[in-house]
Amino acid sequence: MRRFVLMLVALSFVGVTATACQPHKKTFGEKVQDTLDPPQGPAEKAGRAIDRATDGK
Repeated sequence: MRRFVLMLVALSFVGVTATACQPHKKTFGEKVQDTLDPPQGPAEKAGRAIDRATDGK
């Protein structure tokens, strides 16, 4: 039970911090990348979104 509550608190924290982020406006290069090499599945789509939000290169 305690493990479930801790997971719920952690997920709530992540959800609240994610909603505080401003939407990212795609640059021309990002639009081209998404057109020529679209993300394959939700995991890759989320990975690209995280990389772009954190300026990961």
